[in-house]
Amino acid sequence: MRPDELEDEGAYARAGGRSPGDPVPDPGLGDGPERVPPDAGPPRRTSYGRAFVRLLPMLLIVAAVLYDIFTPRYFTAGPLYTAAPLVAAPIYSRRGTALTGVAVVAAVIALQLSKGVIHYVDSLTELITIATVAVLAVLVNGFVRRTGERLVSVREIAEAAQRAVLPEPAERIGGFEIAACYEAAQADAFIGGDLYAVQDSARGIRLIVGDVRGKGMGAVAAVAVVIGAFREAAEQEATLEAVAQRLERALAREGTRRDGLDAFEGFTTAVLAELPHGDGIVRIVNRGHPPPLLLYADGTLCPLPAREPALPLGMGELGVWPDRAEEADFPGGATLLLYTDGLSEARDARGEFYEPHVRMAGRVFRHPAELLDTLAEDVRRHSGGGMADDMALLAVRRP
Repeated sequence: MRPDELEDEGAYARAGGRSPGDPVPDPGLGDGPERVPPDAGPPRRTSYGRAFVRLLPMLLIVAAVLYDIFTPRYFTAGPLYTAAPLVAAPIYSRRGTALTGVAVVAAVIALQLSKGVIHYVDSLTELITIATVAVLAVLVNGFVRRTGERLVSVREIAEAAQRAVLPEPAERIGGFEIAACYEAAQADAFIGGDLYAVQDSARGIRLIVGDVRGKGMGAVAAVAVVIGAFREAAEQEATLEAVAQRLERALAREGTRRDGLDAFEGFTTAVLAELPHGDGIVRIVNRGHPPPLLLYADGTLCPLPAREPALPLGMGELGVWPDRAEEADFPGGATLLLYTDGLSEARDARGEFYEPHVRMAGRVFRHPAELLDTLAEDVRRHSGGGMADDMALLAVRRP
């Protein structure tokens, strides 16, 4: 590295990872006195809303009874009576729904007897209609419960698949503190095309964070291939460059087994890192992926971009050159953050990208999990809760 580059990087680090003119990061992200937001009402409003929904069937019955009592005979509250068991069907148990229907029918019979109109045709028709709706509500309740059980089963299968393909790393490996986070852009999804893995080896802790091109089951299959090949190579290969080449060959084999577009254009952007035991350095091989960030103990932030850009994994046919691992200091108290472009390409309502190197500069985090929790919450606020792409985060701290 040239002396002028060292001077530039030193000035960049002393500025907390911000270049002159860069915006000041949003206050409140990271360490500091934890404040309770003044509008601490949303959770309470949510609990009130749920309580109201559960009381709604009974409130409908009460409203219908009052309406029938204080209105002339030819006025009817039939719609309110029929609504009560239908509202109860998706939120109550089968027994609760049946009791709601019995309460509705009993209330209608009692009011018709008190008014002396139970023998009228229109009153009898109303009673039969309400009783029929009550029976149908019990049937709907059973259908909803079965559907809910199937959804729970599907959810459990998805969670098991995620744990099998992307197992949560241990909080401490080889003396390093580790945390990982995966958030799928699709609601209720657990796994997509992003990946991370941590593997201890005789040569140090080896990490990977990557992003497979495409979505769906094809992307999940590629994720499984990459992670499987990485875990094997991380223990067997002598260098990080050899690990990257092993992944290249694994994806090439996978590509020959695919049909259509993926057989020719499938690729995976990835960044691999190695933390040797006892050495305060980190080695990085970047294959077309967003650069890692190094957050020092004092809040100074330093991006680690690749000096020589390389093609993503799986695109070796377009160019052949040796991988070269780049080294950087990794002192005690520093945290290495690897992420996918779901973080850096999250947009706000104005279409502006999220900039993690700006938002985190100057912040201090006591543990990698705290960093990831704060970062995930901040990017959700930035994007308004609607993320366009999956996001995988992996943070490693040297105590």
